[in-house]
Amino acid sequence: MSNHQYSMKEALIFSQRMAQLSKALWKAVEKDWQQWIKPYDLNINEHHILWIAYHLKGASISDVAKFGVMHVSTAFNFSKKLEERGYLNFSKKENDKRNTYVEITEQGEQVLLELMESYDPHHNSVFAGTAPLRELFGKFPDLVEILTIVKNIYGEDFMDIFEKSIHNIDKDFFEEDGKLVKAKITTPNHL
Repeated sequence: MSNHQYSMKEALIFSQRMAQLSKALWKAVEKDWQQWIKPYDLNINEHHILWIAYHLKGASISDVAKFGVMHVSTAFNFSKKLEERGYLNFSKKENDKRNTYVEITEQGEQVLLELMESYDPHHNSVFAGTAPLRELFGKFPDLVEILTIVKNIYGEDFMDIFEKSIHNIDKDFFEEDGKLVKAKITTPNHL
């Protein structure tokens, strides 16, 4: 006899619901994301790596892999392609020769900022899917339960970086004529 607080049937139904809903949602997110970054000749991994390098200000390849939810070799290979395009710099630290670090270049940051400025919610099906909820409740979904699931899978560090990157956007950007524009910051923003 099992001492679970749930039945196997409940567990299976929940797991299947999550699998099917996650797959459907990811398909829409992926399509929206690819459409957004296509004019910049980036793929999702490359964009995600630029995003992480921008917010972490000198991330190790291991950090990029962890926060990008990708294999270390994927993080390294796509980072290498971004370096070849002049968007990232690779380095080693004096006190840490084993790890390779990446830092976004001015050119990489410019591409990332242009992407943010070009974001158009009218071309985003996931955003459009939440519009009725926002109208009904006056706000976007909080996603507290999903955040908790992700935290329980990937840990506190993952969620800290996630929340700090969202905080950085809120703090470092303002809206002007319906576009996001980076505020002039005099001191570096470290996470």
